[in-house]
Amino acid sequence: MADLDLHRLHLLREVARAGSLTSAAATLTFTTSAVSQQIAKLEHEVGVALIERHPRGVVLTDAGHALLRYADDIDRTIEAARAEMGEFAGLRRGQLRMGTFPTVGASLMPDVVLAFRARHPEVAVTVISARRAGLLERLRRRDIELTLLWDYPWERIENDDLTLIPLMNDPTVLLVPHDHPIAGRRSARIEALKDQEWIVRDEHPVADVLRRVCRDAGFEPRIAFAANDYQETQGMVAAGIGIALAPRLALSALRPDVAAVSLARSPARRILLAHLASRRLSPAGEQAAAVFRTTAEHAQSTVRGAERPNV
Repeated sequence: MADLDLHRLHLLREVARAGSLTSAAATLTFTTSAVSQQIAKLEHEVGVALIERHPRGVVLTDAGHALLRYADDIDRTIEAARAEMGEFAGLRRGQLRMGTFPTVGASLMPDVVLAFRARHPEVAVTVISARRAGLLERLRRRDIELTLLWDYPWERIENDDLTLIPLMNDPTVLLVPHDHPIAGRRSARIEALKDQEWIVRDEHPVADVLRRVCRDAGFEPRIAFAANDYQETQGMVAAGIGIALAPRLALSALRPDVAAVSLARSPARRILLAHLASRRLSPAGEQAAAVFRTTAEHAQSTVRGAERPNV
């Protein structure tokens, strides 16, 4: 049996409803001859007669009635598919999978998720946290649709496979004990801190930032402690083991016995939103990208407000 033509199935339904080829042709604005030819082609496709012609019109054969039931089922399936696709397009269902890294997973990302869910509560949201290499791998495997990434001026992400949307700049700040001599200052220069001991994140980009800013100032930092995360970093800073650098977005839970001081000429990392350039964003992904931009604009203004003039 040849492939069925859905348009001819619809024409068969109209013939059955009208009871004659002429009436069906008038309703469909076809000629009677055209309708007759299309029915004949449909009968050829299925290999059986579908209508019986009588002086006063036509009636369906048993095969015609059976085929028409399938046509009705096909129409219902198509309508259900359209309705379901409409739900996805209208964000009344579906799933959004996103990636983040730890420092923004505790600051920027929660605000994005809350704002998105407030607008589209029917869409399920999944967030995966990983380091940059892991996020890029999940993006390529299409485990996630969007992800947050970061880079520094000396290590820009350049990848033709990605569409990168810059969201905001996240400055580097100093962490010192609350009773440290510079704790109450509006800002500090790295040159004045060459005699300090430092706490760094073990095998983390902030360690590279520290080495770069110190070397640019003409000295090597003395590392007193290698921490596993920023909470441990703050604990060691509070204990007086040393001082530290941290991105401002990593300080959503700043200890009361630790002060964050602006660093003059501090390097800022870019916070980026990325997706595969070859992948068209889903409606949920497009809406999420808009929420990311709005949320990042608010966060950037908050960061600027926290930054104080250099002295």
